[in-house]
Amino acid sequence: MSRYIKSLLVVGLVAGLAACAAPVPEQEEIIFVDPAPIHEEPVYNKYN
Repeated sequence: MSRYIKSLLVVGLVAGLAACAAPVPEQEEIIFVDPAPIHEEPVYNKYN
């Protein structure tokens, strides 16, 4: 293999290892919000 391909492979391997070795971020706080009540709108048509 050429030196270019080998160096590209090494850079990819180092980047992959660096991504896997990154510390795990803290878990985000989950907030549940009650949805707004659904109101039915009045129906109008031209024959009423």
